[in-house]
Amino acid sequence: MPVPPDQPGPPTALITGASSGIGRASALALGERGARVLLVARGRQALEEAAREVRAAGAAEALVCPADVLDEAGLRGAVGTAVERFGRLDLVVHSAAVMAYGRIEDVPRETFQRVVDTSLHGTANLARVVLPVFREQRAGHLVVVNSLLGNVAAPLMGSYVAAKWGQLGLVRTLQQEVRDEPGISISLVQPGGVDTPIYFQAATSMGSTGRPPPPVYSPQRVARAVLSTVDRPRRVVQAGLFNPLITAGFRLVPGVYDLLVGPLLTLMAVANDDVPPTEGNVFESRPAGNATEGRWRSI
Repeated sequence: MPVPPDQPGPPTALITGASSGIGRASALALGERGARVLLVARGRQALEEAAREVRAAGAAEALVCPADVLDEAGLRGAVGTAVERFGRLDLVVHSAAVMAYGRIEDVPRETFQRVVDTSLHGTANLARVVLPVFREQRAGHLVVVNSLLGNVAAPLMGSYVAAKWGQLGLVRTLQQEVRDEPGISISLVQPGGVDTPIYFQAATSMGSTGRPPPPVYSPQRVARAVLSTVDRPRRVVQAGLFNPLITAGFRLVPGVYDLLVGPLLTLMAVANDDVPPTEGNVFESRPAGNATEGRWRSI
């Protein structure tokens, strides 16, 4: 990660969703680079565990700041802590997300809304807090972790699809709006299936939890894609070998795509376990389920 010539010491990074999955893997990767890392998520317990790992990885410093991305005041406090403590904020990785499974008619309204709000309004809240800091510095990089489902649709995942399509549109708009400041970069990373706990932490109304569709990538691999956008800024980065092919199928042969997606999703992306309807971690952190990896073999 480049350090501005007038900046003393290592770069400063803030990670949302830092207690689990891709966010936690990104924090660890930044720790290995010796960065000063501020970890943000809803639950303090899992954040403290992640911070210990980040320090052990070699971070110059690792601070925790419990905050929900839907709480703009909480995000403002986290960003303020980073700037006050370290003098500047160089990188923000936005990885906070929640998920729900079930037909749209079966997912409770409050659950559907929360999934969409977390990705869409959470991203907008973060941008409102972070971009003024970047403009004052005339430098900074925001990386938003989106999804292949920001490009395509899939049954039983309507709330997450809506969330990620909306987030994609929002980020592309933000990229247009910061063109007046060449020192600011905004990147979007779109993973495919990733071995993280989000699938079994998700809400479900379909009698089963989900699983990542193959090929399943490690969160560390996606974290490397995140950091690659810092080393070489780009607007959109695919973190899945078959993402372009799947997206092309969705756009070019929609009838064939719609015929195949339901059976394939049921076969490869549903865990086929037996669970009652649950809100998962949609409304509150569940520390026991937080980890960098999930429970699937990855590449």
